[in-house]
This record gives sequence, C-alpha cells and structure tokens, in this order.
Amino acid sequence: MTFAELAENFALFDDWDDRYRYLIDLGRKLPQLPDTLKSAANKVRGCMSQVWMVPGHPVGEPGKFAFAADSDAHIVKGLIAVLGILFSGQSPEAIAAVDTDAAFRALGLDQHISPSRRNGLVSMVEKIKGYAKA
Repeated sequence: MTFAELAENFALFDDWDDRYRYLIDLGRKLPQLPDTLKSAANKVRGCMSQVWMVPGHPVGEPGKFAFAADSDAHIVKGLIAVLGILFSGQSPEAIAAVDTDAAFRALGLDQHISPSRRNGLVSMVEKIKGYAKA
C-alpha cells in the first residue's frame, strides 16, 4: 500500500473511532517480531509502550531500507504500520527527506494521538532515520 492509498482509506471514515479501529487493524496485520529480537538492544527508547525495532533490507533490493518492529500496544502497532508504509523500500536519501509531521497531518493523526504517543513516534522516526544512515 502506498501512503496516498493509506490517506484515501483514512478519508473514507467519518469519525475517529473508525479511524482508530482501522489503525489498530493495520497493526494487527503486521508480522510479529520473534521474541529473540525483543531485546534491550532493539528496544526503542522514549516510548511509553514497549517497542522493538530491527533494521533490514528488502530481499533483492540493495540500497533500499526496511525494518521490522513490534509493540505491546495496539495503536502503537498501527503507527508502526504507517511508518512502514512511509519508509520501507526507500533509499536512505528518500528516508532523510520524509516529512513525518506533514504525513501525520495529512492523516489527521497529529491532532488525535496523545503527547506521549507523539513522543514515542518521534523516537521511532529518529531510530528509523538513524538505521537508514548507517
């Protein structure tokens, strides 16, 4: 799914309860991170929920970035799914250029996630951008 398709899907819902359910559903569709990768080294600091993230590269796509992540919170898993749509399969240069604030404004999420989740989101984005630079 592209970000444009995601934004279209969000726009189909009239109220935020439906949008939250959609966000949670996106998170449920993510593959679970194996317990062996849920380590302190892979934990994202700055998130109130438990979040683990590991970098990678899509098979057959050298120079492109991907990541796997998991959380113990349903909405956070949905936010991880949104970040996957924004960043996975991109080059490090494209990742550096992504304006996540604008992306979350386009979805209306900037006004509908709590400050603590927003802080965690910033931590996840910083980790992704750091991985992509490495």
